[in-house]
Amino acid sequence: MTGLYAIFGVVDNTVAELQKKYAEEVKCARGCADCCSAVFDVSFVEAANIQRHFMGLTGEEQAVILARAEEARETWNALTAGEEDPAKARIRCPLLNDENLCSCYESRPVNCRTYGVPTAIKGAAHVCGISNFDKGKTYPTIQLDQLQIGLYELSCELAGEELGRQRFPIAIVLLNPAPFSVL
Repeated sequence: MTGLYAIFGVVDNTVAELQKKYAEEVKCARGCADCCSAVFDVSFVEAANIQRHFMGLTGEEQAVILARAEEARETWNALTAGEEDPAKARIRCPLLNDENLCSCYESRPVNCRTYGVPTAIKGAAHVCGISNFDKGKTYPTIQLDQLQIGLYELSCELAGEELGRQRFPIAIVLLNPAPFSVL
């Protein structure tokens, strides 16, 4: 997992620098959970890390999270059965507790770690909807493409090509732990 933690370290340091330099623009704070309803998936290596952390929680905590994961999966299934754009959907992360804090914060994936600061993937820029970054103005941007390549490579090393190239919603990681219990 040292490769994953190295990626996390680079991301966390870069985000901290951006938060310091753009304190008025970055609105992330403890208990803000705007990003926790964004629909996204995680790499295999991130899924395994989340599953490892999840297994360290109490049985009661796990039961609450699994109930939320089932709700998230049902919402996703209904969403994908319709014609709504999943990129615009809002599904509360099952790891988000009643105080709007992440139950597995230490193992949160790159998407969670970078939300709130300017990012780009495949040339398309993204930023948190509640931030104060001005449209049309240029800011330092975290290039997610290279991070995703690194996560892909780590995933393939850990799980082989077939599982390593796949992406997984967090609800599925929690509800189907067997493939991710490799750590």
